[in-house]
Amino acid sequence: MEEIKHEHVLVNGLKLHVAQIGNSSSPPVVFLHGFPEIWYSWRHQMIAVATAGFRAVAFDYRGYGLSDPPPEPENASFLDFVADLLALLDALAISKVFLIGKDFGAAVVSLFCLLHGERVSGFVTLGVPFMLPRPPIHHQTLPEGFYIRRWQEPGRAEADFGRLDAKTVVRNVYILFSKSDIPIASENQEIMDLVEPSDPLPHWFSEEDLAVYGELYEKSGFRTALKVPYRSFGLELDIPDPKVEVPALLIMGEKDYVFKFPGISDYIKSGTVKSFVPNLEIVYLPEGTHFVQEQSPDEVNDLIINFLKGHV
Repeated sequence: MEEIKHEHVLVNGLKLHVAQIGNSSSPPVVFLHGFPEIWYSWRHQMIAVATAGFRAVAFDYRGYGLSDPPPEPENASFLDFVADLLALLDALAISKVFLIGKDFGAAVVSLFCLLHGERVSGFVTLGVPFMLPRPPIHHQTLPEGFYIRRWQEPGRAEADFGRLDAKTVVRNVYILFSKSDIPIASENQEIMDLVEPSDPLPHWFSEEDLAVYGELYEKSGFRTALKVPYRSFGLELDIPDPKVEVPALLIMGEKDYVFKFPGISDYIKSGTVKSFVPNLEIVYLPEGTHFVQEQSPDEVNDLIINFLKGHV
């Protein structure tokens, strides 16, 4: 990890933490994390991509990790994250880029491609497909205890998380999101109660890894993370002919709980997603969960590098 260089870059009035590895003249690849993640969740991919001849960049969103929080976290939005990405590319003198997004990072990638497609050479998403900026409908049919509905409720996640230290919150979410079932609490239960203190971490996620996440979320807290993504899913933009023509790759673990969101499997497997991204390739990893890039780094690295080399 020593090869990865760290700096803070001033973007839209905030200092964002940026990690980089690779030659600055090599084709750039920017990684966008999900929740409860930070730049570190791309540690395996950054080194592999740089070794393959690319410039790898990963950053913490505003309010995450080592980046500055927004002045009013409760007003943060997906469009802020898109604007930060655009300004970061300008600050790093990157005119055109490959984007790789995981979890809700896929939504940031999707929005960026729709709004600033001229800056994108191609994109990869993991765990979540390309999505149009419309309120999701699958949330409406899931029970009241569905974790996203709970975390959208003002104050509820704050009280739930507040009983624990940040490291334990991240630990619990990693355990929950590594399973193949959607996290749903019963009426008199909170989401954090779905995990027992004795439940083991996934075998591919070490105590040392958890310590890195825990320290950074201890610094940032969860105010911005609860707002974006969970309390920002109502974004709706009217984009005429919302089609993205650049090469794209979707990597889905077949044991990813997201597949059980109503309508998601059909959206992907019926080919509907390809009506918006016609040059999309889809790869399924039979044992893959929601954290495929950490669970199966060698396999994911090969897929990403082959995609990049095929479209550079």
